[in-house]
Amino acid sequence: VQLQASGGGLVQPGGSLRLSCAASGATNYYAIGWFRQAPGKEREAVSCISTSDGATYYADSVKGRFTISRDNAKKIMYLQMNNLNPEDTAAYYCAAGWNWYGDNWSKTWAYDFWGQGTQVTVSS
Repeated sequence: VQLQASGGGLVQPGGSLRLSCAASGATNYYAIGWFRQAPGKEREAVSCISTSDGATYYADSVKGRFTISRDNAKKIMYLQMNNLNPEDTAAYYCAAGWNWYGDNWSKTWAYDFWGQGTQVTVSS
């Protein structure tokens, strides 16, 4: 599985961005999601999709502002980010996992493949 993230950039507070993650190779994974990592901080989960039933999960910090979606035909996952604030500034990574670990969806160990990061900077 190869994952290619894109769509990052510089945006003002309150603005929006849409990240994309294109997948190639085997795509029969059970979890696909987004993580982010700010300088000096640990990588944290943002959102994910359980591919078996399409259920979506969000970190509390982004609920109501971010929306994860997936175009199965195009093998692309999206993260629509609205009402961005400076605390959202980070490198964003997409990830995929062969297994679904339920409540552990937010753990980095639950994912087997990672894309390169795309930088999101929220600043006026």
